[in-house]
Amino acid sequence: MDDFLVRALIAGFGVAIVAGPLGVFVVWRRMAYFGDALAHGALLGVALGVALGVSSDFGVIAVCAAIALLLSVLQRSGRLADDTLLGVLSHGALALGVIALAMSQGQNAGLLVYLLGDILAVTARDIAWIYGAGLVVATALYLLWRHLLAIAVHEELAAVEGTPVAAVRLSFMLLLAAVVALSMKVVGVLLVTALLIIPAAAARAFARSPEQMAMLAAAAGCASIALGLWGSFVFDAPSGPSIVVAALTLFAASLLFSRR
Repeated sequence: MDDFLVRALIAGFGVAIVAGPLGVFVVWRRMAYFGDALAHGALLGVALGVALGVSSDFGVIAVCAAIALLLSVLQRSGRLADDTLLGVLSHGALALGVIALAMSQGQNAGLLVYLLGDILAVTARDIAWIYGAGLVVATALYLLWRHLLAIAVHEELAAVEGTPVAAVRLSFMLLLAAVVALSMKVVGVLLVTALLIIPAAAARAFARSPEQMAMLAAAAGCASIALGLWGSFVFDAPSGPSIVVAALTLFAASLLFSRR
């Protein structure tokens, strides 16, 4: 295999291993639209990084964290429904990001790369960043696992039993923001949510416990990366969308399995 394919596989596996278990809670908590809001905000983070002359990864994390904090504050006010707030934040951030990147000198040509990802162009530095940040996210998820599971089962009961619901919810949002930053290079901001949701949804038919579903979701994500890169190489197709199509294929197979 060529070096760029090996690097792409290593980077993709690193993202999938972290995104899979987080995606389980996204599916359980029905937070897919929130994932879209963070993903669209990532484009604004890229533009912020370009404007400030810093790494786009830090810009993405900063903007996604700001969106998570802003949403938490707006939810407490209770003036608008959650889906309305997410729609405003999601599309507003996406529009601002596209405009800012299009107006940045030399960035207009790379807009499609940010939108659809370019996993074949990952470097050793990108891999180090993915695994370093991924280890932090995985450790935090391990520490929060029981609290997140209790909230997913019954939020009000978890609060009565002493679970700090607001703090745990905000921590989970920040973890999602970090995963969006990690996944942007792999599938792009338009398809990040697919990498969170589809492997977790495919694993649901085979899992018999929450922990098993998390592990199967990570495995399904890794399989999607491998199959997507193979399809991209063989059919000369864009790598990011190919990975999502591979995940969709696994999901369709899981539906057939569950019916049988």
